[in-house]
Amino acid sequence: MLSVRKFEIKDKEITIAVIWDKKIDGIAYSLDGNIESSIERLSKFLVKRGVKVNLTLTDSKYPDIVYEVLVGKTSNAQGFAQLSLRGLTNFEKKVYEWLVKNVKRGQVITYGELAKALGTSPRAIGGAMKRNPYPIIVPCHRVIGKVNQWLYTPKPEYKRFLLEVEGWIS
Repeated sequence: MLSVRKFEIKDKEITIAVIWDKKIDGIAYSLDGNIESSIERLSKFLVKRGVKVNLTLTDSKYPDIVYEVLVGKTSNAQGFAQLSLRGLTNFEKKVYEWLVKNVKRGQVITYGELAKALGTSPRAIGGAMKRNPYPIIVPCHRVIGKVNQWLYTPKPEYKRFLLEVEGWIS
């Protein structure tokens, strides 16, 4: 199923789309109103990972849960409990769980620091962040470059916005 809702935050409209079955299978969001391309990318990613996707538009609580995590009404850990984790590798699960438990709202960590904590490489961490199907709940936006915080982000303005909402600005 697919649920889509628009919210207003910090004088901006954010569209949150959630693909779900019994739990959340994936999250897409947009600040520019073009949620369709993000849903398509997410859907293709999930199908490639063996997750059955049904894009029938259905109302649900899931976009509200993602929004509540974004604005701090609900913790990332509480949101994480709503995720199916279907299609993830064991490594991705380990990285996402550690990130949710250890890097709280308003905090950031570098790719290198996260890699050191998990005994892996910064490049492997970057790959896991790039493949994160649960943005906002799994806060990949809190993982930054050591020298240039926005270097590895396809849409730096999105990452900056999420960090601003959470109260962190470089």
